[in-house]
Amino acid sequence: MNKIKLVLENGSEYDGLSFGFESEDQVFGEIVFNTSMTGYQEIFTDPSYCDQIVVMTYPLQGNYGFNQNDNENLIPHLSAVVVSEVCDKPSNWRNEESMSSFLVRHKIPGICGIDTRALTKEIREEGSMKAYLVKDSTNLDFKRPLLTDQIKRVSVKSPMHYPSKNGPNVVMVDFGFKKNILTSLISRNCNVIVVPYDTDFETIKSFRPKGILLSNGPGDPKDIAHIVPTIQKLQESYPMFAICMGHQIFALANKADTSKMKFGHRGANHPVVDFKNDRVYITSQNHGYAVETKSINKDLLEVTQINLNDKTIEGLKHKTLDAFSVQYHPEASPGPNDTKFLFDDFYNLITRDDHAKR
Repeated sequence: MNKIKLVLENGSEYDGLSFGFESEDQVFGEIVFNTSMTGYQEIFTDPSYCDQIVVMTYPLQGNYGFNQNDNENLIPHLSAVVVSEVCDKPSNWRNEESMSSFLVRHKIPGICGIDTRALTKEIREEGSMKAYLVKDSTNLDFKRPLLTDQIKRVSVKSPMHYPSKNGPNVVMVDFGFKKNILTSLISRNCNVIVVPYDTDFETIKSFRPKGILLSNGPGDPKDIAHIVPTIQKLQESYPMFAICMGHQIFALANKADTSKMKFGHRGANHPVVDFKNDRVYITSQNHGYAVETKSINKDLLEVTQINLNDKTIEGLKHKTLDAFSVQYHPEASPGPNDTKFLFDDFYNLITRDDHAKR
């Protein structure tokens, strides 16, 4: 381990030790934090963290290792990892490699030995910001813009088919989907076709879908606002379920607005109240943008769920179309399984008699 610095846009510096991949270059990205106590592998491999430096607030990371089955994507897209303490000798019957080994293999640098809780408090107070992971903190360019093409980079490049015998066709529009969304559909006997984020309506129609799922993904939904007309045509033609980034795109397609949050929601214990069921669910979340409450067109959309911590919108339902969305991750990975029933709701919607004849 060598000495390394984490330098924030506001001038703060944190001295630590490097682990994982030893990069000779400056590592740049938006710094964010995740409060989950477990699930670091699913977090690191979630495409929604593309280009971000991820701070894990729980002190010890890596203690149960990594294994091939828990990846949410084949490769991690995050820029770097920040932890307080890293375990180099994990103990778990499913363990296949250590955190350091995983990061080296995927060329992801890390820094350990810093007070991640103090760092998290700073991000909470000042908001997510640009940051560098460097050996030398001189000559850092904080005027450098953050990239805006994350979805283009993480989305599939051509349609991918995951067949299921005699199941309904579901087209997943991929903004950076997590594996467990796909698994949740396949386990319900859905025949899934994953398509690139900018696939046109006629191409999607050619797959004869019974339903459309809009996936999670990284970045600002307005960076791909050009696809909104396609989403509008899809929701008018097929039942639709939208998750996370998909939720935000669904909102934009129905005349609502989105904005960047101060530091986002990233963790596995966010309480969400469902007005229909009059219940509170604990949810897994990872997003830096939210739908603006005041922007909701009440002729088009109904707010079905809100976050109990900050009252932000967590669920939407179209007033006249069979389309609904949630801001959090009902597929979990990591996190609680409180809201997996939403996949059952979607399946029941697309297999109803009036839709099954399409």
